[in-house]
Amino acid sequence: MRGEVSSVNPVSDSPQALYLEDLHVGQHFNSGQYHMEAERMKAFAAEFDPQPFHVDEAAAEHTILRGLAASGWHTAAATMRLLMTGGLPIAGGLIGLSAEMAWPQPTRPGDTLRVESEILEIVPSRSKPDRAVVTVRCITLNQKGEKVQVMTTKIMVFRRPSPTP
Repeated sequence: MRGEVSSVNPVSDSPQALYLEDLHVGQHFNSGQYHMEAERMKAFAAEFDPQPFHVDEAAAEHTILRGLAASGWHTAAATMRLLMTGGLPIAGGLIGLSAEMAWPQPTRPGDTLRVESEILEIVPSRSKPDRAVVTVRCITLNQKGEKVQVMTTKIMVFRRPSPTP
């Protein structure tokens, strides 16, 4: 899979994309997969998070992480790609309002990531009836089923547009 997702076409504007009316609390979604490669991890970190445990395998062995680990931001970016390519098929895209993230353990070279998401809450807007704030928990897992990222996010989701006459 070499740094690619198993499903590469964004679905946010496809006929399968979901609107507010299609969602309910407790609903679950599963993404495709994304393979993390050491060279891509180091390149991402070199540009955005140049810490020794992200860019230098030898130096990483002597850190608290005891080996090369992806930047949490790289894991977050891979998670976003997985969500956008089928893991959370929201019409119009994922419009983030806030997020809380944790990285319970490092993402390592060779890990194959996938995301399991659950709708936690839906709060319709009082002032704008065409939308709601939807709270979603997204758990990014490696190939062993170990959590490498847990994100709880609030996104804006729109109602299905009324058909035009």
